[in-house]
Amino acid sequence: MATGRTHRPATRSRGIPEATVARLPLYLRALTALSERSVPTVSSEELAAAAGVNSAKLRKDFSYLGSYGTRGVGYDVEYLVYQISRELGLTQDWPVVIVGIGNLGAALANYGGFASRGFRVAALIDADPAMAGKPVAGIPVQHTDDLEKIIKDNGVSIGVIATPAGAAQQVCDRLVAAGVTSILNFAPTVLSVPDGVDVRKVDLSIELQILAFHEQRKAGEETPAGDGALPAATPRGASADQGPDGDVPAVMPA
Repeated sequence: MATGRTHRPATRSRGIPEATVARLPLYLRALTALSERSVPTVSSEELAAAAGVNSAKLRKDFSYLGSYGTRGVGYDVEYLVYQISRELGLTQDWPVVIVGIGNLGAALANYGGFASRGFRVAALIDADPAMAGKPVAGIPVQHTDDLEKIIKDNGVSIGVIATPAGAAQQVCDRLVAAGVTSILNFAPTVLSVPDGVDVRKVDLSIELQILAFHEQRKAGEETPAGDGALPAATPRGASADQGPDGDVPAVMPA
């Protein structure tokens, strides 16, 4: 979920819609799994099923990349892996800093998937002086006093914020001032950034609330009629399954 003001000239200038960009990592993950099994080609139907989209949408997405597959054969797996990786910028090394080395930050530092996907954890940064010098995932933690120097010395353009909510905006401001132009935010708060800075927000509590909403809906659908349960109130003119616009639930988590 993107938050804050964002500026995405690269994909817009190439004519690739943001919705397509958001699906490219899903295709890449499915293709990488096929490549690891030495599968040479894949049909649009098979790849779409593996990525969780429909095949018509997949073919439309790939048309933006100039890849149309071969009738009766499908798509070349290795070529598509390269093509999508190049489009996503994963054929080069991206140094990343993680700020906030609590439980979540440490878990992110130990995540083995960064290196295999073109990202290198260049530095771990924390405000706690007691953390300075302690190795996490084999990388010594550095103090936030040195944040600007760390960004400059490592040529970092991507920052990960895993701090408490109260510290996130200040950290964000310092990252941006130091030259970071893309931020992955795990802090439970909305960040304000200037034009030219991309922010992606990961909020696990919101995702759980959405799942709870769906679980409640499923439980309501499974309740037998006449068991004494009261139906949910429905606005006049709207069905129980639709919101006022006719296509979204009327009540969603805050």
